[in-house]
Amino acid sequence: MNQSRRKFIKKSFFTVAAGLSLNVLAQSDTEAAKVKLNYKPQPSDWKDDELNISWIGHSTILINIYGKIILTDPVLFERVGLYFFGSSVGPARLTPPAISIDEIPKPDIVLLSHAHMDHTDYPSLKALTKKFSKEIDVIVAHFTKDVIEDLDWKSISVLDWGEEKIIRDVRIKAFEVEHFGWRFPWEKDRSRGYFEDGRSYNAYLIEFNNKKILFAGDTRHTTKLRILRDENVDVALMPIGAYNPWRRAHCNPDEALQMAEDMEAKYIIPMHCKTFQQGQEPFNEPIEWLKKSVPNYSVKIGIEEIGQTFTLS
Repeated sequence: MNQSRRKFIKKSFFTVAAGLSLNVLAQSDTEAAKVKLNYKPQPSDWKDDELNISWIGHSTILINIYGKIILTDPVLFERVGLYFFGSSVGPARLTPPAISIDEIPKPDIVLLSHAHMDHTDYPSLKALTKKFSKEIDVIVAHFTKDVIEDLDWKSISVLDWGEEKIIRDVRIKAFEVEHFGWRFPWEKDRSRGYFEDGRSYNAYLIEFNNKKILFAGDTRHTTKLRILRDENVDVALMPIGAYNPWRRAHCNPDEALQMAEDMEAKYIIPMHCKTFQQGQEPFNEPIEWLKKSVPNYSVKIGIEEIGQTFTLS
């Protein structure tokens, strides 16, 4: 696995060890958020007879699927990284979340794709389970439960590839992607061959009321999602950023479109971009690339900007 991508995930660990600069530690959350949003979700207006999908930022997607609220990889504060003494030390977001922890509706289900700190963000999960104590069901990947099991969940379900669970009448099934799973570099990881006791990484198919959404989590280009072509996927939530130079861990926009087309999804909604400066590609390049390339594919773009909401009746 490319060492540069690992460096982003564990940035705070090594910067603390080397003596993190005081000006970074002192930077306020307000200073960290530099990009203004033009859109804001309005979940109070959502109806129980429709499908709504809002991009909150990074890989955080808020979904209303006919009255069931699902939240993916919640990252709701201004930094991701090591959490101690009530604060996170690590990369700051450049775009604020489209909805705050105070505004977010109670999720029925939280989906966590893998244990990376920019996907399983402990402060966000702690805040959610404090606000909605014993009310949220959470689904995690194989060998990642330990990261969040001390929080006040209603239930914790572990899904391995090919396994599924029905929660509140919503069917969730886990699928294999191609990524890596460790939270810290010394941990066992399936990408290193530790299949039984290594941290894993999931995509999830969400199904309710004859609508299907694929949350791809984090992945490089893979043909493994072609197995979904007979599932009649309505919307594919696909990562499109951090591909330069980390192609061994992340797909680029054309590859995301190809995977969405491989599964015969009707719509694609981008994620994993325009929030943190993870890769070397220009900040707006992934979205612009996606918009330029989409005419070459049968899939349509559902939304293009953080804060926008896609709706199907």
